[in-house]
Amino acid sequence: MLSPNELKKGVQFIYNNQPYEVINLTSIFKGRGQSVTQAKIKNLITGNILSKTFHPGDELKEADIEKIKLRFIYSRKENFVFSEINNPSKRFSLTERTIGIASQFLKPNEIVEGLEFNKKIVNIKAPIKVLLKVISAPPGIRRGRAEAGTKQVVLETGAKVNVPLFIKEGDIIEVNSETGEYTRRVETS
Repeated sequence: MLSPNELKKGVQFIYNNQPYEVINLTSIFKGRGQSVTQAKIKNLITGNILSKTFHPGDELKEADIEKIKLRFIYSRKENFVFSEINNPSKRFSLTERTIGIASQFLKPNEIVEGLEFNKKIVNIKAPIKVLLKVISAPPGIRRGRAEAGTKQVVLETGAKVNVPLFIKEGDIIEVNSETGEYTRRVETS
């Protein structure tokens, strides 16, 4: 069992008989020594995000989640198809909503971590930093000297990301798959 004080980002637990993961956490101290934990949690099955307040007496059961290696095969509309690495014929799909923002940065044949709950794969964990090629980059227009300036580019997966003005078509950039933000340029074209 977990107490609210033991919660931190990435901890997985059972709430309403479903697995959840802590996305964000804040401790709030109220008057007379009482504190509560305000958490933003993600349902690993549906992808829904909730804001929940936990009190000191609350007890949470740890989620028994197995991690297995999976291969991303392809996506069609909002379904993403994966297979087990050792058994390519064993395929299953997850929705874009379940996977979250990381779905925008998946490339075919990429290896990801599958989260298995009650003998069923409920979600995936993509690598936090992914390298992607810029396939379309408009020329950057600097508006003034005060701000650095950004522009929106299209990556090989179809995702759109804001990047600095010096990024060109053909560059390889690193993107944070959890936030969808540009991190750095890895290789120039």
